[in-house]
Amino acid sequence: MSRNPEVLWAQKSDKVYLTIALPDARDISVKCEGEGLFSFSAVGVQGESFDFSLELFGNIVPEGCKTKAGLRNIICSIQKEEKGWWKRLLKSEEKPAPYIKVDWNKWCDEDDEVAASDASDDNNAGYGEDDESSDNEGMLYLPDLEKARGN
Repeated sequence: MSRNPEVLWAQKSDKVYLTIALPDARDISVKCEGEGLFSFSAVGVQGESFDFSLELFGNIVPEGCKTKAGLRNIICSIQKEEKGWWKRLLKSEEKPAPYIKVDWNKWCDEDDEVAASDASDDNNAGYGEDDESSDNEGMLYLPDLEKARGN
């Protein structure tokens, strides 16, 4: 009997990233088809078989699918046929299987991608920079609510 590994997903306007949590996997097989069909199979460290198939939200470029196997997981980069943001990973509007989750570490919102490309323009040098040190980079800023209320 086959099992499903944990799958984390994230996207940018031109790619979808799938991170498959399967340590020390062997006999890895990944198949990408233009209609948005993605299939994965591998053998785990204990000899158990893992596989899943996904019908992705949009069409993909099979030649643009790249897979990198690491010690702890397998990362698949899938090129979208048309640049743009998908509303969800799968074509089906049903709730995805419980083994499919959002990869918040790689997630990029539309606004983030636009801001990143704007920041790389020479015309916008210094845009959005604070006087604070870079130690707080990536930290969530929460306002002081006591000061806001006037206490």
